[in-house]
This record gives sequence, structure tokens and C-alpha cells, in this order.
Amino acid sequence: MMRLAELADERLSARDKGLPERAIGLTVAEFLATGPRLSEFWTPLVVLDDTALRHNAQLMGAWSAAHGLVLMPHGKTTMAPALWQRQLDAGSIGITLATMGQVRTARSFGLDSIMLANAAVDERSLGYLARELADPRFRFVCWADSVATVEAMEHGLRAAGTPRRVDVCVELGAAGGRTGARSVADARAVAQRIAASDVVRLAGVAGYEGSLGHDRSGASLDAIRGYLEAQLELHSAIAADYDDEGDVYVTAGGSAYFDLVAEVYRDAIAAEPDTLWTLRSGAYLVHDDGFYRGISPLDEAAAAVADAVGGAEAGGEASDRLHSAMVGIGRVVSHPEAGLALLDGGKRDFPFDEGLPIPRRTAADLDAPWEALDDATIRAMNDQHSYLALGSRDVALGAVVALGLSHPCTTFDKWHYLPVIEGAGSDLVVELVRTFF
Repeated sequence: MMRLAELADERLSARDKGLPERAIGLTVAEFLATGPRLSEFWTPLVVLDDTALRHNAQLMGAWSAAHGLVLMPHGKTTMAPALWQRQLDAGSIGITLATMGQVRTARSFGLDSIMLANAAVDERSLGYLARELADPRFRFVCWADSVATVEAMEHGLRAAGTPRRVDVCVELGAAGGRTGARSVADARAVAQRIAASDVVRLAGVAGYEGSLGHDRSGASLDAIRGYLEAQLELHSAIAADYDDEGDVYVTAGGSAYFDLVAEVYRDAIAAEPDTLWTLRSGAYLVHDDGFYRGISPLDEAAAAVADAVGGAEAGGEASDRLHSAMVGIGRVVSHPEAGLALLDGGKRDFPFDEGLPIPRRTAADLDAPWEALDDATIRAMNDQHSYLALGSRDVALGAVVALGLSHPCTTFDKWHYLPVIEGAGSDLVVELVRTFF
């Protein structure tokens, strides 16, 4: 279990945007003990839903287990240790991170099972890693996609005097993709170099299929399947290079195509139950109302497309769907012309890289009844403003607007604390989620 108790003792300050005035100077625990209401908070806001978070964590944990997969969800999505703990409590065997700085943050909370979905080549961070490896409870695995990467790791770890070998997965990429060896043959050469080392240990095959598709079209699904099949080809080709001194991973799976991972890996999972067939999906916990709403196999929209193209088995298999656990709230601060209102939240507050926010509801204030806002749109955003193009319904100066958000990965980095309400229909704040970006 991570050491989270210290977060409850942090003092809230005027530097933490969105908090009520009366929270300033209190510790997190003291403030929550007063039963705060969302209506006390200042806008703009991003709010999380406790019921949806619990539902999503349990659903994804059960889905993965039913398919013979283990979860090491990507923690860089939220950089929130309290949310990582929810994922661990739901059965995840560890947390994935993207940089050694994030690893250091996670270790400061006592996290002892980490996958670095990246290479570690800097002598400073490798020196830190070597010191952390003195803890026998610490399970760590990272990636390498070239012989040069392996040699850089060896140099840094030897200089630091690593107490044990570091588990390394060979990363397979694809032409036009992100990192990763560009062919199975190139990746096999990297794997053989890792296996020959006395400083690092060959621990499996890794990669990221998400960069090869951005939708549920037949072409995207075929590209993803082809990549995952190449992963299995590589895993089979280097089988003789594995030792019996530790775990072996085969890992893929962002939050968009994990159904295809289960489909392609299925026979191999049955044949090799001791291999850690690992999903790194991170966005599922919060889900969203935009990009993942339309592409995740555990959302109604993507499931319908998957069924239509005859692909992913998850289309009709899951007993339930992921729910968006985040909502943005902005307040109308200007009504400069007919059909246009300006909200007080913009790019500094809400994500915009995978689609603009979607107006869903409006209310006179945070403690007033919400009403649907069906035909309004956000047409543009500035740093601290969103342009709300009104449809058939006017929105008064001072009213609040609830926004569906797209892409949790670029939501959390904008907030130090995010209030968590009990659930839909409640404005009782039960938690403040602290991020570490």
C-alpha cells in the first residue's frame, strides 16, 4: 500500500485554484471533515465522480482478469497517487510511468511495482535507480529499443554499482510509429544483447499499438492486429534467450484497443499462463466524454462500431460500460453579442488536444437545478476563456455550464487539487485528489 496519509495533512492555500475561501489554511483532512459542498468552490473547475471512478476501476479489473490479462495502468494519465491506489486495490499488479522523474515521485509514496514505458539512459536517473534497487521489494522493469540504449544503461548502472540486474523488455515499434525497434529482426538483436548482459536482464516484449490508429476503422484495426501479431512473433523468436530468474512480460495496450490485445493474445495466454500478459491502459479510470468515449471498446459508441466492422469481441461482451468520471464547469462572464457567451475557463483549465469541451448542462449556479444544454457548442478556446456558441437556449450572465471533456491525460496536469463528489446528483465533496506534475 502506498503512503498516502501525508497528503491529508497538507495545508490548502490560495495558490490552489478553485478552492473555497474558507479552505485556505486548513489541512485537507480538516476541510473534508466539514462536509464541503461543490457550490462553495470557485469556477472554473474540473470535478471527479467517486461512484464512476469506483465503477470503472472494478469493471476494468474484472474485464482484464476474465481475459487472462494483468493490469499495470499508466499512472502518467493522472499523476495522482490516490487514484493509483484505487487501481491497485482493484487488482492491478503495479503502475506504469513514463519518465524517471515520475518513477521518483511514485517511489516517494512507497510504490514498489513499476514499469517504465520508456528507456532510461541518463546517468543521473540510472544512479537513482541503482540506489532504489537496494530495496528487495522493489519490482522495476523498463524498455530498450536499440543496442545503444542497452549499452547506455550498462554504463550508468555499472558506474552506480547496481546491486542487481535491471529487468528490460525489448520494445518493438513500427514504421511511422513512436519509439521501438522498427522490425522483428532488429528487436531480436536488441533482445540478444540484453540477454548477454550481466547488468540488465531480458524480461520480455513491450510496445505501444495506440500510435498506429486513431479510430475504429477497418484499416486502423488491421494495423493494430498486425502489430500485436508481430509482438507475438518476436516473443516466440527470443524464447530461448529468456532465463528463469524473474518474470517475463508481454505488454501492450493503451486505453483504445485493449480488446484487440485480448483477441490477438488469446491463444498465447492459454499456452503460457505464467507469462505476465500485461495491459497498461490508463485512461479507463476516468474515461471521458470525447475521444475515449468514441474509441474505447468498453463504451457504447465504440462497441457499436466494433460490432459493425466485425472486429473486437468486446463490442457485445461486457456487462457494463465505462462512465465518464470527470466534468468541467465554467461560468458565463460575458454575453457580448447574441448567440455568444464567454466562460471563465479555457486552455489553462480544460483539455483541448483531442477535441473541444462539449456543453452538456447549465444552471443558475452550482447549487441550482441543472437543465440540458443540447445544441450549444464550444467553438474556440483562449487561455482563460471558452467561446460558447448558443443554440436555441440562452444562458444568463453568471450561470454555470457543465462541460464534457475529452482526454484525461491533458486534464489532470492543469490542476493541483480536483474535488471528488459522491456521485451524480450529489454535490458533497468527499475527497480532494492531489496531482504531481
